[in-house]
Amino acid sequence: MKIIVQKFGGTSVSTSKRREMVADRVIEAIERGFSPVVVVSAIGRKGDPYATDTLLSLISERDFLNRRELDLLMCCGEIISSVVLSDVFAARGYEARVLTGGRAGILTDENYGNADILEVKTDEILKILEKGVIPIVTGFQGISRDGDFTTLGRGGSDVTGAVLGAALNAECVEIYTDVDGIMTADPNIVKDARIIDEISYNEVFKLAQEGAKVIHPRAVEYAMKGNVPLIIKNTLTDAKGTIISNCISERDNVITGITCVNKISQVTINCEDDEVLDLLSKNNISIDFINIFPEKKVFTINESDESMVREIFNEFGLKYNIIGGCSKVAVVGNRMRGIPGIMAKILKVLREENIKVLQTADSHTTIWCLMKEEDAKKAVNALHEIFCSEDGCKPKDKLRDSSVLFSVGQV
Repeated sequence: MKIIVQKFGGTSVSTSKRREMVADRVIEAIERGFSPVVVVSAIGRKGDPYATDTLLSLISERDFLNRRELDLLMCCGEIISSVVLSDVFAARGYEARVLTGGRAGILTDENYGNADILEVKTDEILKILEKGVIPIVTGFQGISRDGDFTTLGRGGSDVTGAVLGAALNAECVEIYTDVDGIMTADPNIVKDARIIDEISYNEVFKLAQEGAKVIHPRAVEYAMKGNVPLIIKNTLTDAKGTIISNCISERDNVITGITCVNKISQVTINCEDDEVLDLLSKNNISIDFINIFPEKKVFTINESDESMVREIFNEFGLKYNIIGGCSKVAVVGNRMRGIPGIMAKILKVLREENIKVLQTADSHTTIWCLMKEEDAKKAVNALHEIFCSEDGCKPKDKLRDSSVLFSVGQV
């Protein structure tokens, strides 16, 4: 039995016409000899009657509601869309069986709202597949050991699809959405952004971590552990989409994609003692982009945590400076490993655009630059033109320009 998991997002099931297109995709897979397992999100987005955010809007004082009951409410959207989609298959002569996350064998802890998956039992799904029936699984949810509904966090339907694909040893997991695939940059920022045909798990994980919103990072983790290819496709078009796997394609571009995260504040604190970092941790304040010097520490926080950080530092009489309204631009690419001069090229491009870089960091596959938020769009466009356009940098030409070859750290 050749199993394929097909996950459909909220926009894919938002109208009757689109649900018919979903059925087309599933039936096509059957005709190609696959046994499909369908995973669905709640219908539509905020404002649509059964979208998760619409259901949440029914509660006026959400903070007063027990998180267990809140998860029970949020699970309703996927249940509704699953049953509605099963009716579409029935009308076309195909038998389907709806399974909640728990009935599909997804066992989680009791961290309501963002539960971790403990185990996946595939017996029920396999029984249904052996009968030639289409399992439709409610995405975004599981069940605790006590039998309570739990949810997997925002974007959790991607996680459901990936974890089932790994557990079922599926041929691949198709993630259907309203875009043609993963792009070299956000098309709302870069008009010339292009579809990436193939990308590695590591690269897409980095892009997802750094602000790209096509797929949930945890979904990539589960697929990578199970070595199951992910394919990002558009329900509404015949575009080939983007294949995510362990394979690294022979594309020429050194850089795979560029993304950015806004609403960041840079903190500089004049303090030699490392206990200040523990102090922030105890107050559940996440820090990033950390540079440690003998006499000071520089790091970033979410803009929403800025007031609390000020209160803590003022209480302890610490000397500090905070620059708000920042963005972190990330340049990602497995092929930059071992290619000298990339950091230098990035800084040269930004300098030519009169963009002040407040801080940098790098790894083997990612380079980060911190800047003011008003410069981020210009920075992403300038870097995309050099590294990701059709005429972008290749390993053996522009990056070998002697004007940019000097030591710049790991890359």
